[in-house]
Amino acid sequence: MNTLHVKKGDTVTIRSGEDKGKSGKVTATFPKLGLVLVEGVGIHKKHQKPRKEGQRGQIVDKQQPIHVSKVNLKK
Repeated sequence: MNTLHVKKGDTVTIRSGEDKGKSGKVTATFPKLGLVLVEGVGIHKKHQKPRKEGQRGQIVDKQQPIHVSKVNLKK
């Protein structure tokens, strides 16, 4: 059984990476993968093709999970 040092609803700060120093609330956890979703952190742009004729393509902001080792529980 995999356990994490954070849980949903905790406020965390980011220790390393592109979003270093930011803080946010944990919105979801994935213990088997060792990943967490943090509000406002890990936003990536996804380019979507048009699916129907006449529809335009678009760029969508998508939230990606980050590894749990990159977050610290905020006190």
